[in-house]
Formats: sequence, structure tokens, C-alpha cells
Amino acid sequence: MQNKESINFFLSQYDKGVYSIAIQLRKIVLENLPDIIEQPDIPAKMIAYCYGRKYSEIICTIIPSKNGVKLGFYKGNELPDLYNLLEGKGKISRDVDIKSEEQIKSAAIKQLFEDAFAAYKKRIEK
Repeated sequence: MQNKESINFFLSQYDKGVYSIAIQLRKIVLENLPDIIEQPDIPAKMIAYCYGRKYSEIICTIIPSKNGVKLGFYKGNELPDLYNLLEGKGKISRDVDIKSEEQIKSAAIKQLFEDAFAAYKKRIEK
């Protein structure tokens, strides 16, 4: 329960629009990734969602900013991205700029969760 309180406090630092999108996105993450560990990283200004303590066990992140909310995916550069949502030029991670509740609930976002979870399962089998 302490994580939930610290996450709510962390997100409350942003304006109403960013807060609302981040809370809705958080709900969808928790619904689509069963038993996921929610880990706020306040210094990095993000919330990580993982199945363990190692960096390689991260599935995704919620990254709020004054300009909006991004949904980041660890090893996003390796995801199929059937709907061409992922952006970024980093070596590993990719993200989606979240603009609306409709986008959060879309089949495209759900597909990214499914692909990211499948990629995670492959990583831990090695």
C-alpha cells in the first residue's frame, strides 16, 4: 500500500491533465500485466513495472512530464510494433506519447503489452 500512496503523491505533482492520463494508464498497465510489481523511481521521475529487481525484468514505465505522459517499453526496439506507435532513438527503449483515454484503451496499446510480456518471458528463459 505504501507504493500506491507514494505513486499518488508523485503523480499529484503534475497538472490535472497529466495526472488523469497517468492514473488511467496505471490502471490499464495493472489490468494487462498480472502480478506486476509497481516500483516508483522518484529521482528518475517515472514508475517502473517489472517482475523482479533486475533491470532486465522491467516490462514498461510510465513517464509523466509537464508536457504529457509517455509509456516506455524496455527493449522496445525489439517489439513488433504492429501499429507503429513506438518512438525514440535510444539503443534499447522506445515509448508511446499518450494523448487520450481512448488511446490508453486501444487495441494497439493492449497489443504492445502482450508483445512486451511475451518478450520478457523469452528473456527469462535464456
